[in-house]
Amino acid sequence: MQPSAEPSPGAGKFSADSGFHRELKQRVDDYFTLTRRSQRDVPRMYLKTAIILAWFVASYALLVFAAATWWQGLLLSTSLALAMGGIGFAIQHDANHGAYSARGGINHVLGLALDLLGASSYVWRWKHNVLHHSYTNVSGSDNDIDLRPFGRLVPSHRRRWIHRFQQYYLWALYGFLVPQWQFVEDFKQLAQGRIAGHRFNRPHGWKWLELIGGKLFFIAWAFALPMLYHRFWVVLVLYAVTVFMLGVVLSVVFQLAHCVEGAQFPLAPQTAWAEHQVSTTVDFAPRSRLLTWYLGGLNFQIEHHLFPKICHVHYPRLSPIVRKVCAAHGVRYSTHDSLFAAISSHWRFLRRMAFA
Repeated sequence: MQPSAEPSPGAGKFSADSGFHRELKQRVDDYFTLTRRSQRDVPRMYLKTAIILAWFVASYALLVFAAATWWQGLLLSTSLALAMGGIGFAIQHDANHGAYSARGGINHVLGLALDLLGASSYVWRWKHNVLHHSYTNVSGSDNDIDLRPFGRLVPSHRRRWIHRFQQYYLWALYGFLVPQWQFVEDFKQLAQGRIAGHRFNRPHGWKWLELIGGKLFFIAWAFALPMLYHRFWVVLVLYAVTVFMLGVVLSVVFQLAHCVEGAQFPLAPQTAWAEHQVSTTVDFAPRSRLLTWYLGGLNFQIEHHLFPKICHVHYPRLSPIVRKVCAAHGVRYSTHDSLFAAISSHWRFLRRMAFA
């Protein structure tokens, strides 16, 4: 089930649609009508899911039961980290948005893939679906842009002396995202009943059992089972290597969409919702089929923010439609042509935030 409540007051309200969002939805609806494609339950998405899950299982099995040298452990930890990233980008993300299938049960089961990775899908839906997707890049509502005190990503945040070096050190700190998420942030937000200052409903009943069960299952496969075959310090080291690489990958992909040159950071909503999503979001590497496949279409972040309930396999074909409607309504559509260009823009953005 998707969270249905809105964030508590304080973030402000969007203005009424000027016609931009209405035309976007009509053009996209027309596309699916003319092509007779299904917005969800796409066969190649099911195939992709099987490939990524098989990649995860194979990487894990070889790491735990076959790796005998340090370099084998390092290579398989890298493979496992990338497979976990694929689950996060391409499977749980669509499922928890309701974009994977028209059947809620399928979305719910596949959404629990995030719990498999050690993070609560319940908390994530509130933090991501409700807050991030409602108030993208609005400080105090979008928890994803708050890296204080170590990083300054928002112009309204206080600048500290250490931030003058953030374009160098933040890349390493991104690697600590995953364990902090798995063992600290979920529990902290559940205890407080708040995310970025906004109240949310704590889980109860079966949802609580799913949350706790997911944490325990993660601990079992990530620590308990490997320690039956390897020394505890080896397991801890390879866990650290895996989650560090995973954290860097997850963090950088998010930053390339929202914390780069061209993305806006309004103090409160100043336009209609759809215009806000486009102005605070930037696409990257739209012609890279490999990145699009692996990232679950999150390099088409604008399309995702406008149509989060449409399966990501459609984003490359929706992008020209969105571009045309943006041009017709005078809405700036920002994109970086390559992954390198996007990474370079994020580096320049961090440097600018360090001094501006």
